This record gives sequence, structure tokens and C-alpha cells, in this order.
Amino acid sequence: MNANAFFDILHEAAVAPSARGKPAEWGEHKPGAWQVLPLQGRFEIVYEDSRGLWSTRALDARELRLGPGRTLLGGIDRARGGYRGFRVDRIRRLTEEGGPRRNGGIFDWLLARAEAQRRERTELVRSLARRNRSRKRAA
Repeated sequence: MNANAFFDILHEAAVAPSARGKPAEWGEHKPGAWQVLPLQGRFEIVYEDSRGLWSTRALDARELRLGPGRTLLGGIDRARGGYRGFRVDRIRRLTEEGGPRRNGGIFDWLLARAEAQRRERTELVRSLARRNRSRKRAA
């Protein structure tokens, strides 16, 4: 599943140094190692288990794990309690709390959401740093 051009791009970006000579933002990636992307959200998923049985789960998402051969959506299963990881290729339907239902393109949507949340966190950290710098100059 993960053997496509997108993951080749991720791998190249992870191992190539950035323009300033620092490691890339994704960090050093070793082939065969799992990559963890923070992801926040409350979802209702329809999941097909290994036996082909479908169930509906309420999930407080925490992360998206990209690994060799599979991708997992990890979070707290509200009905059963505790942390669970769900294979993204077995998620048949995903509904965001207060949002639209998704029957296809779930992996791409989750990856885009994780990236958008990363950008938001980065901008928040930058704005806080700017505000702190301006306070120090004023003092």
C-alpha cells in the first residue's frame, strides 16, 4: 500500500538536508522505521477487522503512523477505552465530528489534515516567539 510515489517523496525529503544544512523537518528517516505524524480530531469510523466484520468506533485521534506496508490511525477508542490503532486501509467510512462523511480517499485526507495541523502548530510557535521577543525588547 505504501509503495507509491508519495512515499518516495517523503523519504527523499526526510533524508535530504534542508537549505540551511539542518536535517529536514521530517527528521532522519531510516528505511523500515515508523514515522509518526501528530493528528488531533474526533472521528466516527466504520472499521473492517481481519475477519471481515464491520464495527462502528468513536475515536479521539492522536497520531497517524506511517510504516512499512501499512498506515495506522491511533487514538483513544471512546467506547472500549484505551489506546487503539486502526489500519487506514480497513477504514470503510470516516466521519469527522460536525463534518462530512468520507467513504473514499481517507488516507489522503488524514495525511493532508496532519500536515495542516503541523503548519498551524508551527505558526503558533512562531507567533509566540515573536511576541516574547518583542516583550523582552520593551523591558
